[in-house]
Amino acid sequence: MQSLPTDFDVATLTGAVTGEWGVAVASTAHAPVGFGSHHWVVTDPSGGRWFATVDDLRTARLTEAEPVDDAFQRLRRALDTARALRDTGAAFVVAPVPSAGGLSVVRLGEAWAVALYPYVEGDSFRWDSWAGDEHRRAVLDMVVGVHGAPAHVRDKAGTDDLGVPHRDAVEAGIAGVPAAGDGPYAERTAALLRANAGRIAAWFAAYDRRAATVPRDRDVLTHGETHPANSMRTADGWRLIDWDTALVAPPERDLWMLGDEMTDAYAAATGVVARPETIETYRRWWDVADFAVGVARFRAPHTGREDDDSTWAIISRLADRLRG
Repeated sequence: MQSLPTDFDVATLTGAVTGEWGVAVASTAHAPVGFGSHHWVVTDPSGGRWFATVDDLRTARLTEAEPVDDAFQRLRRALDTARALRDTGAAFVVAPVPSAGGLSVVRLGEAWAVALYPYVEGDSFRWDSWAGDEHRRAVLDMVVGVHGAPAHVRDKAGTDDLGVPHRDAVEAGIAGVPAAGDGPYAERTAALLRANAGRIAAWFAAYDRRAATVPRDRDVLTHGETHPANSMRTADGWRLIDWDTALVAPPERDLWMLGDEMTDAYAAATGVVARPETIETYRRWWDVADFAVGVARFRAPHTGREDDDSTWAIISRLADRLRG
């Protein structure tokens, strides 16, 4: 996230890093990167650096009614899976460092969870900008490695049901249910939903029809967000980061982000021919999920900071596409 969380004390983070991982903290610096989790660079007294990721379990829920415990367990399973894959020798996996108690992620009170990672030096990328064919092929090679995970690793992960997170927020907004919170984008979001209610309902219904037909006969372990920003080029080779979306799913869940030009290379490497209709379903899932997550954000209390501005740009762009 670009903005600091409003109700999280960084002293809680430093206490957890020292108490759970045994790492003395000399300093912390907020890292305004990514979208969803909050990140800090932690430096120990010897100058060693670590990367701490803090997740707000309230926003990680799939519906407003889902217990935060379910969100935590989903995150734990995903990060346990990344660690298990790394332990098989998959050096490209940037997995969390286990705590003193052997945990991939530690709960901080009711609402928060923290994971600690080695600090990785290397080149980072924008989420929507491939550096070239070599970059795209490097990510494909890592994806092939993920999809080939052995059964004992794959079985640690949850299974993708192609559901849309925070769909309940969209449906409540269309139905005119008052929002639970307020902020600078609350009324704009309500107006957007009112003006486009029929189109949005049809959009989601069309997605449902597609999702219901996705074959599940060749599910594999998937990363879930194989865009350029989740890859890094290091002196020791390419790395794949941000494993909180790891799930068992059709291979197209990862392939759609790599572009159609990589499907032949994937078939050559694995013998599996990508299904264009499933690639298109996951492409559409990304849009409806982005929209629903944004609506949920603005039906909750928010302050209008940089992350809110970015979210409004996303959902208004998607609404414009519906009207177009």
